[in-house]
Amino acid sequence: MKFAVPWMFLLFLPLLVAAWRLLRVGRKSGIRFSAVARLPSRAAGIRAQIAALTPFVLLAGLAMLVVAAARPRTPLAHETRSVDAIAIAMTVDVSGSMEALDLTPPGEKFSDKTTRLAIVKKLFAEFVERRPDDLIGLVTFGTYASTQSPLTADHPALLEVLKEVSIPQIEVDAQGRQIGDEGESRTAIGDGLATAVLALKNAQPKSKVVILLSDGLNNTGVVQPDEAAAAAAKLGIRVYAIGVGTKSRRTPIFGQDMFGRRSVGYVNLAFDEGQLKSIAQKTGGSYYGVDDTDSLSKALEEIDKLEKTQIAAEKWDEWEEHFNFFLLGGVLAVLLAVTMSMAASRRMA
Repeated sequence: MKFAVPWMFLLFLPLLVAAWRLLRVGRKSGIRFSAVARLPSRAAGIRAQIAALTPFVLLAGLAMLVVAAARPRTPLAHETRSVDAIAIAMTVDVSGSMEALDLTPPGEKFSDKTTRLAIVKKLFAEFVERRPDDLIGLVTFGTYASTQSPLTADHPALLEVLKEVSIPQIEVDAQGRQIGDEGESRTAIGDGLATAVLALKNAQPKSKVVILLSDGLNNTGVVQPDEAAAAAAKLGIRVYAIGVGTKSRRTPIFGQDMFGRRSVGYVNLAFDEGQLKSIAQKTGGSYYGVDDTDSLSKALEEIDKLEKTQIAAEKWDEWEEHFNFFLLGGVLAVLLAVTMSMAASRRMA
């Protein structure tokens, strides 16, 4: 039998203190009476017996509740196997330029489902589903970098986090203060990469990679991209950089018209392809320039063929839970103890 939450057994410490206080043998109270022999010989009454048993019943019930909180369970299927896995930090640009619509598939209308970020999220989700054994984390960056999910093998949870990733409506710094002029896109590529490198530093798999996706140029942040790339190279972390953006000077993007309504406009978005190529080269990775959905999908398919490292993995397919017995028994015992206490003190109606 194993316990899902073994640290719950720490609750036995205050329970032991309570047991000591309830069961300790203290100085008995009474009155001096010399003619003890004249007292009638009579066994303790039923209420006295109930009162003596009440602490034991209460402590037994509380102990069972502690065991229930630790969730005792038995594995029904256990498998130890070697799997090919790597540690991947997906690092995604969420600056305002990711609202651009230039990746919209031909024949489709512009919508929230065809922005750069929406398409990246969709293809990243498919990428995650193709790699069930990898440890994958998620980092986003715009004005500042943020770890959305640490490295995890719980991919369903990771995908739920990925669904909630969005572009901040107002660019703010780590202290919540607005940064930059209205409409100005801030991109901290260096901070995003440094955050991803830190997440991978102590990962178990020997093969560690960053998938860095950006559509802009580094124009804010504390860490310079070259510094972050140097740190990645020193730790043996390869960076696969994906540059998203067309070469067109008129890029469609969602914005607001003079009445505050959402509309499609055309702007010239800056895109530093050289910076991303340099990062990939310094770390032994590769650079992929994509300007449509198909090229982005092909880039991720190529990255999907990355070198892998064999690691030992234990897989528990199914568990038989036993906490129900302890929970029910504990609740009944506590209720019984309360009832016994009321009966012993004649408080029952």
